[in-house]
Amino acid sequence: MDSSVLELAVVFFLFGLVVGSFLTVVVYRVPRKESVVSPRSRCPGCGRQIAAYDNIPVLSWVLLRGRCRHCSAQISPRYPLTELANGLLWLAASLRFGDELFVAVIMACFFSVLLAVSLIDAEHRIIPNAILYPAVPVFAVLLVAGRLLEAPVDLFGAAVGLLAFGGGMLLVAVIYPKGMGIGDVKLAGFLGLVLGSLGLELVAVAAFLGFMLGAVGGAALMAFAGKGRKTVVPFGPFLAAGAGASVFVGAQIADWYGGFFN
Repeated sequence: MDSSVLELAVVFFLFGLVVGSFLTVVVYRVPRKESVVSPRSRCPGCGRQIAAYDNIPVLSWVLLRGRCRHCSAQISPRYPLTELANGLLWLAASLRFGDELFVAVIMACFFSVLLAVSLIDAEHRIIPNAILYPAVPVFAVLLVAGRLLEAPVDLFGAAVGLLAFGGGMLLVAVIYPKGMGIGDVKLAGFLGLVLGSLGLELVAVAAFLGFMLGAVGGAALMAFAGKGRKTVVPFGPFLAAGAGASVFVGAQIADWYGGFFN
């Protein structure tokens, strides 16, 4: 591996860990309608503010053996796992789009949004407007900025992707409201916006993979829960997983699909 590629990957991974630390706050506080800015993180056991040296992503949790320095209350492994997952996603973005730095940054941030939304939906069965409402205009501005900087982003494709994926999901929600929430519709629009900027074939593959993963995963969750159709299955994580997979293999799947029928 080229040294410059390795250096960029390390930088992205470290930044991803830091952003992942912030995501743990977002995932915990946003569903509870709390500020993600203040107060600073505190121990869930004794309530003491966590010092900066005890808040180093992943490392602090390992050194403290997953416990508070002051009261020894156990700290959930979900925090370092979220940080690590985000770091790896940022690393993957750098490797996938390393030749186009601006696109790599956009997609790394995109992965962070998907991770936060997935974790919240999996636990609380909601896709918060507090995340999606600002995400759509922010990413739209980033894409426009990328186009002005001559990055390989397609603004027309982004607009079509937003309307096609979001509109298609809205139609499904209207036809079958019990199986599709409006939060899923908004998430699909966001996915279409970002993926469409890279190619509309990625939007199509993401939609296909999302529904396939949702069908298989939903059936497995309902069987595991033992409550059949009464089980509420969060669809957001499956949409996010389909979108993430499409970023890396969507073009190949679309090419294979086209070649198969030709």
